[in-house]
Amino acid sequence: MLTLEKRKGYLSDVVLDPSLDLFAEINRLKKKKNAVILAHYYQDADIQDIADYIGDSLGLSQQAAATDADIIVFAGVHFMAETAKILSPKKKVLLPDLNAGCSLADSCPPEKFGEFKKKYAGHTVISYVNCSAEIKAMTDIVCTSTNAEKIIESLPVDEKIIFAPDKNLGAYLKKKTGRDMVLWDGSCMVHEIFSLEKIVKLKEEHTGAKLLAHPECDAALLSIADYIGSTTGILNYSKKSSDKVFIVATEAGIIHQMHKASPDKTFIPAPPNNSCACNDCPHMKLNTLEKLYICLEHEQPEIILPDQLIEKAKKPIERMLEISAKYGL
Repeated sequence: MLTLEKRKGYLSDVVLDPSLDLFAEINRLKKKKNAVILAHYYQDADIQDIADYIGDSLGLSQQAAATDADIIVFAGVHFMAETAKILSPKKKVLLPDLNAGCSLADSCPPEKFGEFKKKYAGHTVISYVNCSAEIKAMTDIVCTSTNAEKIIESLPVDEKIIFAPDKNLGAYLKKKTGRDMVLWDGSCMVHEIFSLEKIVKLKEEHTGAKLLAHPECDAALLSIADYIGSTTGILNYSKKSSDKVFIVATEAGIIHQMHKASPDKTFIPAPPNNSCACNDCPHMKLNTLEKLYICLEHEQPEIILPDQLIEKAKKPIERMLEISAKYGL
């Protein structure tokens, strides 16, 4: 009998035949079950290669809303799978490992955020998509790093705004838009620990190298970046640029797609403030090809959310999608 151990977050008692062709089996199961695999850029290369769609949070949200599949397998982290369930509540949404969480989402507990929101009554709440379903339900408009600036600018200039949960992204947007914004004090463990000193040395060692940074990085790093943008923005910049060497200050999984798009260019993962050569998200990397196969075969673990929560959390996501469509994002 198969059991889903909550402690482990995935079907831990399934033993796979080592000779199994996982790529072939996953493709077989996708057709058999009318399933689609959505994968974030930060997933391992094998998962990116088997996915039906690879993207950042905005693109993945758009795909989750549009798909006609019966089953969505979300190769990402928990808040992403929750978003897919919110947008497609009648579909079965699976996450290969329920422990694939998010340090940024965890930094914004709903109870404390509720108190914060009361303190700033009358403010419009814009929440970065990297948050729990409960936080989305307390939000007026959800945003991603791709569309956040446009969403803020779509509001009246005198609108008072709470921005949560990422303080670095919020500070970057506050400076760029000049809007009156109160920031929740949350951050992403991946983007917080890049070493400014090591990155400066890399730029010195690789003359002319361009530093591409995600806006979740801290202000000191962003101040020396040659380009600041979402993962999709970073990927597109590297494709179009005539430069040949790039230092990439975001989770290293994106480099797989950068290499595929521009095999003649060099991509150096920005080093963290420890002994590692690159900065991987330990939550993203909990998903594996083996877990993805088991998840699709047994249709577990499944994301289940209360109907009332889905109804509340869906409205701010739909507002985000409407504004994004308006600006062609």
